[in-house]
Amino acid sequence: MWLAFPPNDLVVLAPVGVAALTLALHGRVPGLRRAPDGVRGTARTGAWLGFLGGAAFFIPVLTGIVKIGPDAWILLSLVEAAYLAPMGAGIALAARLPGWPVWAAGLWVAQEAARGRVPFGGFPWARLAFSQTSTPLTPYAAVAGAPLVTFLTALIGGLLAYAVLAALRVRARARAAAAAGEGNGGGARRALAPAASVAAPLAVAGAIVGGGALIPTPTGGDPVTVAVVQGNVPRLGLDFQGQRRAVLDNHVEATHELARRVRAGEVARPELVVWPENSSDLDPYREPDARAAIDGAVKAIGVPVLVGALTATPDGEKVENRGIVWDPRTGPGDHYVKRHPVPFGEYVPFRDVLTRFIDRLDQIPRDFVHGTRSGVMRLGPVTVGDVICFEVAYDQEVRDVAAGQLLVVQTNNATYGHTSLPPQQIAMSRLRAVEHGRTILVAATSGISAIVAPDGRMIDRSAEFVRDLQVATVPARTATTPSDRMGAAPEWAMAALGVLAACAAARSMTRSARSARTAGAARGTGTGGRAADGNAVDRNDEEK
Repeated sequence: MWLAFPPNDLVVLAPVGVAALTLALHGRVPGLRRAPDGVRGTARTGAWLGFLGGAAFFIPVLTGIVKIGPDAWILLSLVEAAYLAPMGAGIALAARLPGWPVWAAGLWVAQEAARGRVPFGGFPWARLAFSQTSTPLTPYAAVAGAPLVTFLTALIGGLLAYAVLAALRVRARARAAAAAGEGNGGGARRALAPAASVAAPLAVAGAIVGGGALIPTPTGGDPVTVAVVQGNVPRLGLDFQGQRRAVLDNHVEATHELARRVRAGEVARPELVVWPENSSDLDPYREPDARAAIDGAVKAIGVPVLVGALTATPDGEKVENRGIVWDPRTGPGDHYVKRHPVPFGEYVPFRDVLTRFIDRLDQIPRDFVHGTRSGVMRLGPVTVGDVICFEVAYDQEVRDVAAGQLLVVQTNNATYGHTSLPPQQIAMSRLRAVEHGRTILVAATSGISAIVAPDGRMIDRSAEFVRDLQVATVPARTATTPSDRMGAAPEWAMAALGVLAACAAARSMTRSARSARTAGAARGTGTGGRAADGNAVDRNDEEK
């Protein structure tokens, strides 16, 4: 399944991977033992399979984290995989119910909802939806957001598994009939039902895929000319943090170059410019040289620039990760403070305890504060909604700024350069563009920077670790999508479907087992209850 995500982009493997895990949870993988009878045995086996499937997915898809350290990569991957354990248990239980592909898809949404919220605000990277950012399923994001794209991807996977199970039943019945020496009387009618049981789920999956083409995606709006500056960093890796002045100078020089090209008539004059996160790690409110350099570049281009800067809090104890609107006449004005700093990257939870045992955490001497308001700001002729770095992965953070006519992602991927993480972040931005019907400007210190149209098309895209200037005329929009208007309600509804179905299945299995034991006791057979329980489960399996 991980091959469905950038940079591999074998997108069809997302539903195929879901189907493979689903078949394992059904005990239909060669060499895999069937789940023990009963609620506990079924849930326990499903949980282990879910965790193992999650580990097989997250370890390769999060390889970029190895730049922090192999231990951090493996630990984060296993923590993320743990969320698939209760999902696996739930799918194994819900598989006893009619219509189980729907309930299983709901459990995928529930798993991602939990993973994206807890602990420390969650880590929603590598959601199923983020593998489908340029596929027939992408337009569904405008209807009910990333959760609906996840739901439909998982549903298609469940339908594929359903078709495989139906085909296996057809083959088993054919073999049994042949062994019994049954004739082929009434062959046409007898063959039609098995064929339909295989074809029907495939037809539904095809209808879902085709339905995306019927959803309109916006392309129009008020034209505004924008520029994205990627100044680059002196070298990749963690050491770039020690090159603060060089990084600032790169972005200042790139902006002066943009101004020269505008004066020469080589590119259109932008109405606003976006710099990346960490384009100035020198506090422009406290460092006169940094302020003068930024101010000179902004005056040279002559339009407002959104500057990514690290600034100290008034007491100097903590750091703010800001996007600052810098006007060529009045200087720094409105700003956005990143609301979702990275735990163990930008702040240390339980600092007093953990720093005693983990020396590496000393590299984060001051915690970043959590911003308290959304990043909707006026930038030149339009309002923009700003999110910083991996905030683009969070539904709520992006939804909160979708009131802006353009969306901006300021990011710094220098630590993770030439790994899978920068292209995965771009994929998220493409889905967000469709979800909210907005042009998205992605500004990265070292790449990948991009300009994404409201329908998810790539207008421009940079390489990594090069200086890059992107100028384009894009639509600024105010219309909202159904996803904007419904908010998180569809996500909670889809998640509730899955969770309630799993609970209903567990309750039904428990009641069946209790009834079987009671009936066995009444007949005076000590093993009747257990046998009846097992037979009941087997019958349900056959009905699937």
